Amino acid sequence: MRIMLDLAVHDDSGPVFLKDIASRQQISQKYLWQLINPLKAMGLIKSVRGANGGYSLAKPASQITLKDIIQVGEGSLSLVDCVEDSRECDRSDLCVYRDVWMEATRKMLETFESLTLEDMVKRHWQKFSGISEK
Repeated sequence: MRIMLDLAVHDDSGPVFLKDIASRQQISQKYLWQLINPLKAMGLIKSVRGANGGYSLAKPASQITLKDIIQVGEGSLSLVDCVEDSRECDRSDLCVYRDVWMEATRKMLETFESLTLEDMVKRHWQKFSGISEK
C-alpha cells in the first residue's frame, strides 16, 4: 500500500525510481522488487524504461481502490477461511459465528471498495499539512 501511495503522491513528477520509493518509505529495495511484479501483473502500475524511466500508476488514482491494492498482496480478504468456502469447516452450516464473520468481512470489503488511492492521497496531504503546522 505504501508503494502505491508513494507513486500516487508523486504522480505529477513522472515515473519514480524504486530506490526513491525505498528511501522515502524506509523499505528495502529487495523487498520492493518482490512487490512490483504482482502490482504490474494486476495492472496497477507500469514500468517505463530509459533514462527518465521508473514506475508509475497504470491508471488514475481515482480508479484504484484499496481493495484492488490489498488483494494483490493478500489474495482473499475473508477474515476466516469458512467465509469464502463453507467446506473449510464441518460446522459451517450451524455456526452462528460464521454469520458474524461473514457480516464483518462484508463491511470491511465495503470500506476497502469505497476508498480509492485518490482518497488516500488527500488523507496523506491532510496529515502532512497537520505535521508541518505543528
